[in-house]
Amino acid sequence: MNTLVAFANIGLWVCIVILAIYTLRHYFFTLNRLFGRHRQPFVDVIQADWPSLVVFVPAHNEERVIRDSLDALLTCDYPEDRLKIVPVDDRSTDDTRNILKEYAENYPGRIIPFLRDEGIPGKAAALADAMALHQDEIFLVFDADYIPGERLLKQLVAPFFDAEVGAVMGRVVPLNVGLSLLTRLLDLERAGGYQVDQQARMNLRLVPQYGGTVGGVRRAALEHVGGWNVDSLAEDTDLTVRLVIAGWEVVYQNRSECYEEVPETWESRIRQIKRWAKGHNQALRRYVAALLTNRSRLPLAQVLDGALLLGVFVVPLVLAVGWLCTIILFFAGYPPEWGRFTVLAISSFNTVGNFAAFFQVAAASRLDGSRERIRMLPFLFLGFLVSTFAVGRASLSRASWLRGRPVQWQKTERHREGRANVGGNGGRA
Repeated sequence: MNTLVAFANIGLWVCIVILAIYTLRHYFFTLNRLFGRHRQPFVDVIQADWPSLVVFVPAHNEERVIRDSLDALLTCDYPEDRLKIVPVDDRSTDDTRNILKEYAENYPGRIIPFLRDEGIPGKAAALADAMALHQDEIFLVFDADYIPGERLLKQLVAPFFDAEVGAVMGRVVPLNVGLSLLTRLLDLERAGGYQVDQQARMNLRLVPQYGGTVGGVRRAALEHVGGWNVDSLAEDTDLTVRLVIAGWEVVYQNRSECYEEVPETWESRIRQIKRWAKGHNQALRRYVAALLTNRSRLPLAQVLDGALLLGVFVVPLVLAVGWLCTIILFFAGYPPEWGRFTVLAISSFNTVGNFAAFFQVAAASRLDGSRERIRMLPFLFLGFLVSTFAVGRASLSRASWLRGRPVQWQKTERHREGRANVGGNGGRA
């Protein structure tokens, strides 16, 4: 019993330290956004000799949303002679392929579908095959439900005029905010994750994450790091870390907004979180050692931030171990001091998932000027519980840690049918 108590006591301290580090990280990022210098060095680039660009739209059974995305891309103000739009259909069984053929006929030379019927399934593998056919300088990637604004392409391409930039990420804004409690909560979490977390990393020259949906990559940088890892469950996180390790810079453009359809059902949301968690944990296993030992090329701050980014979806396991140690100590007659219990409880709420910090969300609402949105803050506790369950379950799955497992298309269920409207408030309520 004494040995068990000793291990529980040590384990509790370790868990509290880890959770406290993530909590302090959230608060530090938030204070930087509220009072620090807002760094956006590329946002004012309007006139330039724009490079050749290919916009890829990976699609698998996207008949409900693909038209809106293509229509929006066709209205973007990028020079037509330097732009190609390549929808990538991978084994769709609905009407997606027919829709793409229709657009290719109506817009010859502008929309060039890539139709895929064999090979490894999954977004990363489909992108790898499609990109191999193009030698343009810059590749942008939008998910099929994303609707870019008219100037978004130029905004995302502008950072690539800096030769050290390997990837760029824009801000994701939900367009279906007012449909349910869940969509309103996801609007809050997206705001905290992008307006505060991502922009603070940009301000502090840390590791903004290329998110794989509203962003792009320099072809030379992609080739330098070996292309897409086709067996990755989170190809965006995987690519981000490999680019950083190789010395490329990742840029976040907070004012470059693109509008998405967030999950509208809790089942769909849980599947999404589990997919993110498994992908992050794969990347953690693959790259954390290489990242931590790469001090000769990277500043210490980037190394630490990258490691914390990779480990964010292991935090629920740390949380669970911490509470288990607390229970063991309590029933063994050694109740933990109230100070440790309080730190554990507060840190637990502030560290689950990548977008679940209460303080960050409140700050993002203030920065966005969305006072009405602040009324939803108390309901974040519900999202916290769901995230804890989903991330914990995914992190315990063997698929989170094994290499070489078969990869399937991991896509979020679509609900939109003819109701895409970003509105005058940028999709924020």
